[in-house]
Formats: sequence, C-alpha cells, structure tokens
Amino acid sequence: MLRGSFLFLPVVASILSVYASYIPKQDLQSQIAPKPTKFVSNANSNPRPLVIWHGLGDSYNSPGILEFIGTIQERIPGIFVHSVYLDEEQDKDRQAGFYGNINDQIEIVAQQLAAIPELRVEGGFDAMGFSQGGQFLRAYVERYNSPPVHNLITFGSQHMGISDIPICRPYDLLCQLARRATKAGVYGNWAQENLIQAQYFRDPYNIDTYLAANHFLPDINNELPSSSSSSPQALSLGEKRNETYAENLTSLNALILIMFTQDKTVVPKESSWFGSEEIETETLGSSQTEFSNAVGGLGFQFDESDSMAQHPITSQQQSEFMMTREATVKGIIPMHSQPLYTEDWIGLRTLDERGVVFLELCEGEHMQLSACWEEVVDMWVGK
Repeated sequence: MLRGSFLFLPVVASILSVYASYIPKQDLQSQIAPKPTKFVSNANSNPRPLVIWHGLGDSYNSPGILEFIGTIQERIPGIFVHSVYLDEEQDKDRQAGFYGNINDQIEIVAQQLAAIPELRVEGGFDAMGFSQGGQFLRAYVERYNSPPVHNLITFGSQHMGISDIPICRPYDLLCQLARRATKAGVYGNWAQENLIQAQYFRDPYNIDTYLAANHFLPDINNELPSSSSSSPQALSLGEKRNETYAENLTSLNALILIMFTQDKTVVPKESSWFGSEEIETETLGSSQTEFSNAVGGLGFQFDESDSMAQHPITSQQQSEFMMTREATVKGIIPMHSQPLYTEDWIGLRTLDERGVVFLELCEGEHMQLSACWEEVVDMWVGK
C-alpha cells in the first residue's frame, strides 16, 4: 500500500456512495410494502423454498426486491421466500452492503438461515444472489451450507472479484479522484476490515498483495499466497487448500452463472463467469495513433466518459511512450483456463464435468433482469 494512503480513506469511503449511484435499478418497482423477512404465498403446493441476497445499494425489503418476490410468488404459488438481511431497518441494511466485514456478515447470515424451519427441507433450498449477493451466497455454501443449497443462481456476481471501479460521469472530479484513491488504499487494513467492495477487489497488477492482504475472496476461491507462483514447490511450506469448500460446492444440484452482456458496473463483466482480467505486455509501433491508443498502459488511462480524457496528450507523455514503446493490453482469462478451475480448487471443474454448471447471458446492463428472469425462475426455482 502507498505510504500515507490512509489520508485518502475519506475519499475512498465516498466512492461507495458514488458506486451505488451507478448501479442500474432493478426494473421491477412497486410501492413500499410492509417490512417482512419471510414471504409465503397462499397455496396448497409445496415448491422448494427460495433465499434471495440483494446486491450493492439495495436492501432486503426495497421496492424492487419486494416486487420481484411478489412476481415469483404469482408464478410459483405456495413458494416460501426469505430475503437475507443484516439489519431490519432498511437504511442500515443498505449500508451494510457498503460497510462492514463480509466474513462476519456471512456468519450472521448462516445463523439466520439455520434458524428458519421452512428452509430445512429435503434436498435443500434454492438460492439467488444479485450482484455481490451471489458470491456471498457461494461463500455460504462453501463454508456452512446448513441448511444446504440446491440450485445456486447468481446474477452479475463478482466471482473473480473486480479489477476496477465503475466509470465516472463526465466532469465528475470527485469520482475520478476517488477511483484513483480507492486503488491506492484498497489493500490497507482499514479498507479490508471495513469496506465491503475492497474485500473482493482483485488487482491483476498486484496479485501478490491481493493474496496477502485480502481475507475474503482469496479464501472462498481457495487461492493461496503461492497461487501466483509457477513453481511446482509452491505449496511446500505446509499451505493447504480448504477441502470442505470443494466438498460443499460439489453438493449443489446446479450452479447457474448469469452475465449481463452490457455490464459496465462489474469490471470485468466476465467475473460473473469466473473470468478475470489478464495483463499482457505488447510492443507497439511509434505512430501517434498507436500512442494514442496505448497511452493508457503507461498510467494515463481514462474512460471515454472521463472528462480528463479530453485533455491533449503532452509531449512529455509521448516521449515517455516513445522511449518504452510498450503498453499493457487487457485480456480475459476465461473460467476453463483459471487454475482455480483446472486444478479444481473449489470443485468447480467437478461440477462442470458433471454437466451442472450453466453459463448464461442476460441482455442488457448490470441487474437489468427483464430479458432473462422469467426463464431462469421457470427453469431453476422451486422444482
């Protein structure tokens, strides 16, 4: 971590509110209903119960969540639905998606689910996670899974973390500064204990730091500090992966991973399919066009919507590029090429070889469910 980066912590915290404002609202809205934690429709059928964990900037009883639950109950009469909460007060539950220790929160949720008799059914309950709620439910499966999950469905979740903060609106200087400050302080002790998004921030430029400092995502992915090493003796110091995680995940009936085609909130969006960003070094030519296209690799990269992108390229920057003639080009490591998959650290390959891992697309931006939710619910919920 950069020395003195703690000075940026107020700015780092401010990005969380900015982050929430860029998350598209779920497209199912209604009037606010009374504040239930359990939802049961009146019918004589006995469908498998469902647990929902909402995403960042949402709450367990927001209008969108309540409308979604109501729509599911119309579609599946008699289904019992539990919406995960960390506080019964709506505002505090929403804040818990930004601030806190996610390991502690998952333990609280595990106790919450264990206390609900309606979830203790043969074969387990179905679980649906929206955005970050998806990897949190996966952590529940791997660490606890009592009562067990039957089908795990994740919409736009960050299974391999995020490697960038959502883009800023033009001329939003605070957002631009906060994006940079967040990267500077994300692996500090304070951020890792208090900022939820920092606990699944996976910087491809600083994998060793990520593995050493982050106590959530590397754990549920069974990554170890030596995971980035190519040495066959990487685990010679007594490090051992948690076999329970693989045992529990492979107990699923099905794992349904849904990626939004136009997702700009999750970076990279392929994280929803266990993809991660790969940084490759490429030697480029010396033309002005090539320089303009590649200048981001030298640390001057801005989003198209970033007002600073309108500033002219300085001769000093061009000279720096001409001296190195190198820039970084971002690629994606797909699920099937991840060591996590090939070495079966969490049982993902075992599930896939069994034919029960489904990589699905949903047309639209992050958490725009209208194009795909009906098919998903009909196929995987309540059976």
